[in-house]
Amino acid sequence: MPQDTEIKNTESQVDKLADASGQGASVETKFETKVDATGEVIGQKLSAYLAPTMKESPAEAEIVSHKLMIRAGLIRKLAAGIYSYLPMGLRSLRKVERIIRTEMNRFNAREVLLPSVQPAELWKESGRFDKYGPELLRFKDRHDRDCVYGPTHEEVITDLIRREVRSFRDLPLNLYQIQTKFRDEIRPRFGLMRGREFIMKDAYSFDADDQGADLSYRAMYQAYVNIFTNCGLRFAVVEADSGPIGGSFSHEFMVLADSGEDALAFCDQCSYASNLEKAKTGDYLIYDAPEAPLEKAHTPGCKHVPRLAAYMKTPESSIIKSMLFEVEGGQPVLVLIPGHREINLIKLKNALDGASPSLASPEEAERLTGVPMGFVTPVGAKVKILADLAIGRMANGVVGAGEADYHFKNAKPGRDFKVDQYWDLNVATQGDPCPHCGAQLTLKRGIEVGHVFKLGTKYSQSMGAKFMNRDGNEAPIIMGCYGIGLGRTVASSVEQSHDSDGIIWPMALAPFQVALLPLQVQNEKVFQAALSLYQELTDLGVETLLDDRDERPGLKFKDADLLGLPLRVTVSEKGLANQQIELKQRKNREVTMLPLENAAKAIKQWRDQALKAFLS
Repeated sequence: MPQDTEIKNTESQVDKLADASGQGASVETKFETKVDATGEVIGQKLSAYLAPTMKESPAEAEIVSHKLMIRAGLIRKLAAGIYSYLPMGLRSLRKVERIIRTEMNRFNAREVLLPSVQPAELWKESGRFDKYGPELLRFKDRHDRDCVYGPTHEEVITDLIRREVRSFRDLPLNLYQIQTKFRDEIRPRFGLMRGREFIMKDAYSFDADDQGADLSYRAMYQAYVNIFTNCGLRFAVVEADSGPIGGSFSHEFMVLADSGEDALAFCDQCSYASNLEKAKTGDYLIYDAPEAPLEKAHTPGCKHVPRLAAYMKTPESSIIKSMLFEVEGGQPVLVLIPGHREINLIKLKNALDGASPSLASPEEAERLTGVPMGFVTPVGAKVKILADLAIGRMANGVVGAGEADYHFKNAKPGRDFKVDQYWDLNVATQGDPCPHCGAQLTLKRGIEVGHVFKLGTKYSQSMGAKFMNRDGNEAPIIMGCYGIGLGRTVASSVEQSHDSDGIIWPMALAPFQVALLPLQVQNEKVFQAALSLYQELTDLGVETLLDDRDERPGLKFKDADLLGLPLRVTVSEKGLANQQIELKQRKNREVTMLPLENAAKAIKQWRDQALKAFLS
């Protein structure tokens, strides 16, 4: 059958269905959706949309974004850490995607799509199959071959490049994808913030030398600054630990929010900023007391720092905590830190070359040392000793004596006991000196939405991704890795911008830009005025959600506030009597009465100004 005949027959069938139902033209009114030339929806009638709102938050929702995204009908839970995106939520997600693609393409990255199911052999080549932990979903296919569901794609992209790149002439390259990942979190929580299944943009750069890799890293760093700026987010860039991805250097992009999982250290006097996992400090303790000889003291029952400090009438900072750690695949180590500080386990793991440490139980510590915990001593210890940098400056420390109910006074490292290595091992605290300028550090909370890594040759070396350089020699490719959590980005916007009534979207991420509310849909004059305005707005490219439901005004207003579209336009009998419509800004609640004539152009100007506000 010719194509044009097929189309005519289809149209005829639709007309017959409409006539048979008695709906006629109302079928078009109810179901027609405004789309642009690319097929993107710019206008939608709410009555024909899946946008179920809820008055109450679900019991399991703990943080604001989780509560509001469910209440506003953006997401629904399928299983623990696994969520469906409803139309409104997907629109915001797609906006993040478009912003990402624009900037990635601008910085000469090219999009690919890699398999989510990966052969385990690749992970065994890189050495991560056994190291990644239970978050890696492992399974066997019907041929009994080991497979994983990708939590990330370093191995797959490295395998692709080692097959295709042969010469320095093929470099540099930067490839990215936007794809679903899965990490089997032991305790998924906070909705999209820590789910098991999530959507990520991951990019990988490939260079012939360190200079080129630095240029690629800086380009992606700037692309990320542009992306999160264009999303309308308030964010900070901090130094970060590379974690299981590996590599020599990394930065996190953190959306600032009181509910953030991550603690951040900032210096207000210089540019220093770091995730607390990696935050360094200046000399937070200065010891200037004269040396004294080592002296044994009776300290009955003083197992804990506060009691010991009170008993010996000395500050907690003068006490040396000696803690025994068991190390994955190695011998126990004794870790020393001032009594008033906490050990940073991420820093300790890095000091142990990536081996995971765990604090020995009191029973295990006593079995290994022969003394109760609290009295363990570095003096004469036969295990490796790591100490925080501040310990090296102490001259009169109080340390366990290796005997129940006894401590040594005036202990000095190097004279009374040997330290194998000094490391920055402490957790930075509010008011610590900045490692760069000495000013006080400030702690804030943040949500990680992006992470950039300088991988070096971690994967190319182990997996044989090599090329022929200009000198004719074979060399491993220098790699970088760059990730953005899309769902997290959407959720963090909600965390950062909301009030007691609901979400307050930035214009760039809002599912629609305008909520158009005719208050009396049974009043033909009101509804036709709203339809005409809807037509004009969508013709101007303003994304408009027409609430054409026959509901009470109060319910419409509550739903509009809950969904949080940036602009709310109300058409009512009272307003039309004065040839006016009401424009209300969601963020500051300012109300402006606009003449009905040319209202669409005025609303578009408000939209355009809001878009420019965070781009300037």
